[in-house]
Amino acid sequence: MEKLIKLTSSAVPLPIEDVDTDQIIPARFLKAITKDGFGENLFRDWRYMKDGQPDPNFVLNNDTYTGSILVAGKNFGCGSSREHAAWAITDYGFRVVISSFFADIFKANALNNGLLPIVVSDETLDVIFQKIEENPDHQLTIDVEKQQLSIDEEMHVNFEIDEYKKECLLKGYDDIDYLLSLKGEIESFEKEHLMF
Repeated sequence: MEKLIKLTSSAVPLPIEDVDTDQIIPARFLKAITKDGFGENLFRDWRYMKDGQPDPNFVLNNDTYTGSILVAGKNFGCGSSREHAAWAITDYGFRVVISSFFADIFKANALNNGLLPIVVSDETLDVIFQKIEENPDHQLTIDVEKQQLSIDEEMHVNFEIDEYKKECLLKGYDDIDYLLSLKGEIESFEKEHLMF
């Protein structure tokens, strides 16, 4: 996985509540066995009209909004436990999703795939949406080490993240990479404690 240490980016607003994983990546696109290519079908039924043409009213089809941060309404990632939702978001190019609430399984799947879900208060989420509406190029800064989201020069909020997952993001590790990084310690432990 790619490291995520500090990120400054504009953001894409999706002020819709209760976005479920089937809306993020519809079930009919779950046939692949690798993570590649899911981004092209991210929010497929919202991004494209029935004739296959991009819907100009959907935010991902609006060049006004760009960036590697997705700002979503409350209860993002609810519904099924499909890990493909996190795959689609990261494959599209997002590294961070900000919302006031995430489904637990989505949150775990996101962190397992190098996508940082940041939980903020409803009030803070409203401020972020307002900043983006006023200026689509508005920059947000995420500092993973400090666990801090900077909304502007005066407004900084801290966010929670599991220490293990934080270390994985900072080092670009998935669970297997993390275990491999401990190989020397594991071998030393085996020599000291295991009798053959």
